[in-house]
Amino acid sequence: MNPTATLTCRHADGDLAVASVTGELTYETMSVVRAQALDLIQRGHRHLILDLHQITFCDSSGFSTLVGIWRYAQQAQGTVVLAAVPDRLSRMLALTGLDELLLAYPTTKEALAAHRSP
Repeated sequence: MNPTATLTCRHADGDLAVASVTGELTYETMSVVRAQALDLIQRGHRHLILDLHQITFCDSSGFSTLVGIWRYAQQAQGTVVLAAVPDRLSRMLALTGLDELLLAYPTTKEALAAHRSP
């Protein structure tokens, strides 16, 4: 069985979009997730909150995808933050130092509150 992953926009308002990423973020699935995220940014939602609580697996290609989305948002003067990151993925972000680049919040609600704070 081939791994699958999707990015589903749950909320979009002005330059902000909240999206859920589900499934396995791997070499086989990264192009779909990346394309969906870049489409949101191209449509003017340059600030993304990515809820990762339904990610079941993430390999190095998945991490590369997240960084690529972050870079694209940066070029658009936007941001990417993570929410509800599974423990194992959170540990890998910390081990690789990517937690310095991709800020994470325990919940989507907290990520939204941080985005709205001055």
